[in-house]
Amino acid sequence: MTHVILGTGAAGITAAKTIRELQPDARIIMISSDECVHSRCMLHRYLSGERTEQTLSFVPKDFFDSLHITWLKYEANHIHPLKREVELSDHTTIHYDQLLIATGAESVIPPIMNFREAKNVFGLRHLSDAKRIRSFAEQASRILVVGSGLVGMDAAYAFLEQKKDVTVLEMADRILPKQLDETAGRTYQNLFEQHGCRFVLGRKTVLSTMPETDEITSVLLDDGSLLSCDMIVVAAGVRPSTSCTDGSDICVDRFIKVDDYLKTSCDQIYAAGDVNGIAGIWPNAMKQGMTAAYNMCGIPKAYEDTYGFKNTMNFYGLTTLSLGDGMVLKGDEVFVEEDAKSYKKAILRDGILKSILIQGDIDYAGIYQYLIKNQLPLGNLKHDIFHLSFGDFYGIDKTGQFTYHNAIG
Repeated sequence: MTHVILGTGAAGITAAKTIRELQPDARIIMISSDECVHSRCMLHRYLSGERTEQTLSFVPKDFFDSLHITWLKYEANHIHPLKREVELSDHTTIHYDQLLIATGAESVIPPIMNFREAKNVFGLRHLSDAKRIRSFAEQASRILVVGSGLVGMDAAYAFLEQKKDVTVLEMADRILPKQLDETAGRTYQNLFEQHGCRFVLGRKTVLSTMPETDEITSVLLDDGSLLSCDMIVVAAGVRPSTSCTDGSDICVDRFIKVDDYLKTSCDQIYAAGDVNGIAGIWPNAMKQGMTAAYNMCGIPKAYEDTYGFKNTMNFYGLTTLSLGDGMVLKGDEVFVEEDAKSYKKAILRDGILKSILIQGDIDYAGIYQYLIKNQLPLGNLKHDIFHLSFGDFYGIDKTGQFTYHNAIG
């Protein structure tokens, strides 16, 4: 049995480990153009010089050798489902019995004048991106970061650590708009400003200046203001990396379509991680990799954890956990608790926790993810929402066994 895995990220690596546990004698081939396995969540630490290529890795040095896995460092150009072959960038083909597409996602460079042509505009998604950025940044002093999501703020933090002149441009009226509300976002903005960062909020780029050097030297905003820069890092979203499916019968509607078992529209082909659009966070990618591996090995296993609205961050010693989309609809109940050391906000809909934001100490916060994922009614416990524990939802029956009890009852 030959298992081929496209991608060496969280989903692909977890799938390979699981297959080896389930089928000790199976042949496993991993394909990616990465120079080394790395955590994309830590790329900003590479930019700041806090980590090296080696310390970005999340697998042991002997991972491939010890598990007898072949790693081919090429792009997967095309998949031929009928032949069960993958065509590589060197024009060779690899046969598979079972195939997993775990190719992740790519940065999106918006169609702003000169952005896609300029030599000093970069996305940040892979180690290869980070290497190019770090090399170029050695000669750059004024850096413009477009987008203030997690990737953008990570990049801004890395450059500030190098004492660069950093400006963050964001179309929304606050930073980290998908993860935080105005209060929590403002707290982080203040911290970044204290370390020299400049923010331009509620504005977007309409034009750019690029002389014969093929490098953008300034951008014009929609209010007529001008921002000068030596380089630009774009953190304005990602798109699933699905080019290897072009021209095949694998169904793609922006994301690769999969069933409950992560199987694509073609037999013997599965998809896990960012490419299938179920949930784009690290723990979910790992769970999907494991689930796909079981199914590739003939052990039916449905994927059930579709909850992906979870973000944790830590800037300048301030930790924040955000669960849910943070949207407040008509009829929702909103609870807020704030003091000098923390800020907490919970959104309840029909007595069920939908979102929670905790800035400060996030210890023992696992209960909130459990409540949101399982949609448990809180009843009168909602009035003590920020002081709950698992003990509030479990008791001991007459036989001494733990049992779940409804909060309302």
